[in-house]
Amino acid sequence: MKKRLPEMDEFLERIWTQRERGSSKKESVIAATPVSHAERWLSALEKERLIHVEGERLELTSAGEQEAEKIIRRHRLTERLFSDLFETSEEVWEKDACELEHESVLSEEAISAICAFLGHPPTCPHGRPIPRGRCCSESAQELTPFVVPLHQASNNGFYRVVFITPKGHAPLDRLASLGLLPGRIVRIIQKKPVVVVRVDETEVALDDEIVRNIFVRKALS
Repeated sequence: MKKRLPEMDEFLERIWTQRERGSSKKESVIAATPVSHAERWLSALEKERLIHVEGERLELTSAGEQEAEKIIRRHRLTERLFSDLFETSEEVWEKDACELEHESVLSEEAISAICAFLGHPPTCPHGRPIPRGRCCSESAQELTPFVVPLHQASNNGFYRVVFITPKGHAPLDRLASLGLLPGRIVRIIQKKPVVVVRVDETEVALDDEIVRNIFVRKALS
């Protein structure tokens, strides 16, 4: 497929995000763009058979779905990269993600490497889902991950909780009550026979299943 202009990618991204919010109305996609410009880009996307326009509804075609998924994945992973690795502000990492999300800047190979490096995060910093890539299901790990499950972290190290992926709300509520939330810094006191971490002045013993669903990185500060 020939190279698209950034504005066209932006509209594919908007259609995807608006669908996540439960809307497929054209007006919600073009709200921030002058109508004359918006119609131009939407017409170009329809000509490339990436979208289907039916009255006031916009739908992604099969090809459009694949392209939009790539754009969303790039954008949300780069948000994670700048948020988690460099600890920049939301204003900065949102701007940088927009500039780096286009395929001409970051290849699929680079995105897979970033994903593996970050420990295959399930969500962006806003909590929106990151589409899975092939690297997420492959067992081979060529990069040393920047983000790891808590059980792989070192004893006596200080780590920042990046994300938590428990099954069900009850484990998450329990972790929240213990102060184990994304962004908090914990110290690993012991790993056997059970993992014990210190959160502030409290020591917490964690069962194996929960430990494997807490992802951390080495604390920078």
